[in-house]
This record gives sequence, C-alpha cells and structure tokens, in this order.
Amino acid sequence: MIVTVTLNPSIDRTAPISGPLQRGHVNRLGSSTEVAAGKGVNISRVLHGAGIDTCAVVPAQTQDRLTVGLSHDGVPYLAVPIAAEVRVNLTITEPDGTTTKINQPGAYLNPQELVAIEDAVIERASGAQWVVLSGSVPPGVPTHWYATMTGRLHGAGVRVAVDTSDQPLQELAARLPGLAPDLIKPNSVELGQLCGIDGDSLESAAEQGRFDDIIDAARGLHGIGEVIVTLGGAGALLVTDHGAWHAWPEPIEVKSTVGAGDSSLAGFLLARTRGHQPEECLRAAVAWGTAAAALPGSTTPTPSQADAIHVSLAHL
Repeated sequence: MIVTVTLNPSIDRTAPISGPLQRGHVNRLGSSTEVAAGKGVNISRVLHGAGIDTCAVVPAQTQDRLTVGLSHDGVPYLAVPIAAEVRVNLTITEPDGTTTKINQPGAYLNPQELVAIEDAVIERASGAQWVVLSGSVPPGVPTHWYATMTGRLHGAGVRVAVDTSDQPLQELAARLPGLAPDLIKPNSVELGQLCGIDGDSLESAAEQGRFDDIIDAARGLHGIGEVIVTLGGAGALLVTDHGAWHAWPEPIEVKSTVGAGDSSLAGFLLARTRGHQPEECLRAAVAWGTAAAALPGSTTPTPSQADAIHVSLAHL
C-alpha cells in the first residue's frame, strides 16, 4: 500500500489555445477538460492504473466535485470532511507544449480539520510501505507541517516521500537530519531552495552534462536517503549515499507538462515496491514522467505508454 496525502487538492481545468499566449489580448480557449487532481491524487491515479494498492487522503466534503470525480474514475481515496469547497485551477497549454498554470490558494483548514487529517493519515498509514506528502500547503496550515508530519510517520514506522516547494521545502531543510524524509523529488530550482544555491545554474550545468554540483548539493541534504532531481527534457538524477545515476529519455513531442513530475515519482515508487534496484527505479521514473509529458492536459500515462519510452542510463 502506498498512501498519498494532498492537503491542497484541486479540480484541474485544462484548456488549449491555438497559438502562443498573448498577454493583454483576448485568447480563445479550446475545449477544456476537468479532472480531480492535486499532486498526491495524481500519484495515486498512476499507481492505481498500474495495479498498485494505494489510497489518496484528501480534505474534502462528501459530495465535493473532487470526491465525485475520484469516485467516477475509480481512484481509491479517503476524504476527511472540511467546511470549504476544493479549489479549481486553470492550466493553459500552447501548441509547443508551453504550460501556464493559474492556481487558487486553496481551502482554509482550521486547526480541528487539520488534526482530523493528521489522525486519518496516521491510521491509514498503518501497514503501508510508503506515505507520500506532496503539494503546496493551503491557508491555515503551518509551513513546517511536512517536517513535523514526517517525524510522526517515522514514529509509526513508515517510510516517507516528500514533494513540495518554496517555504515548506525550506522548513524541511532547516530540520535536517532530525526530520529527514526517506525520499524527496525536487527539480533543479527546488534543490537550489533546499541548499541556498542558484537552481537555474544547476539545470544549465546538467544540460551541458556536468552533474557534480547537483550531486554535491543532494549529498549535502543529510539524512535523506534518496534524492531524485528532475531536469525536464534532460531526464533526472538519483543521488544516494552509495551512488549517483543519470537517466534521460528519447526525444518526444511535449504536449503538456502538467502532472509529469507526479508521474515520475509514481513510477519510481512503483518500481521500488516491485523490488527493483535504485537505478532501475530511476529509469522507471523518467519513463513515466516522459510518457505523461507526451499526453495532453492532465492525462496520466498507462503502463504500456510508459514501457514504450526508451530511457538511457549512466552511472556517475
């Protein structure tokens, strides 16, 4: 069982436009699609489609559009009741794959609602192989929540993966190694936030085949056993105490990057639950993320679509 926790889920509305986005002008949207989403929800959707036992824990009303959508799609979930409705996010995709996201801040969670969510996570995590804490934190939730929740889950004997950014990520870094998760999945900018360095320079170096700074930065995150650094079209790196690997995909036509990172993390965990070696888990992460980027909107890939992606691998 892999439990995912999404404090700030959403209804993701994706709409294409026929040309480049024009600021200050009228832009005509094409036919839009909506899906129950949020980072952890996306991960559970991929895992469920691949036959992995999963449960998405979300704060939502019983008949919220989110829970109705999850029920319709057959994604296993546990909804913890809250007073507010789940937010709606808009994603605009251009023909060249450029994605513009316009996200609402999310529903306010009062202290009682947050405690109820925490208790539900601890209860559902009993016997789980992993708990994935991912996404932004909504109003009412302290930015150190990921760090403190990691500590509680470790106390319950559960491995924890975290995928977040900005202040929650920096709060996590400030509490290393004591409250270190077992796995994190930053992109280059987020790795820079964690380490206090320029993330753009890390990605530029990676595009030129230079990975030493990324490896050094990842290994400086003391206590975190596995660090997956996603690099867009350049693939991803996996850095552990015992080795570092780079995996990169064959070129594809990018249709939408929405959820590609979530599919990457899902692919990695999927391979981990099947007992694959770390480098093969990285290969799976890149295959699933690339397959997602080749699909329109928020569409998540199937196992056959991920298997069709050729991924090269190098030990660094």
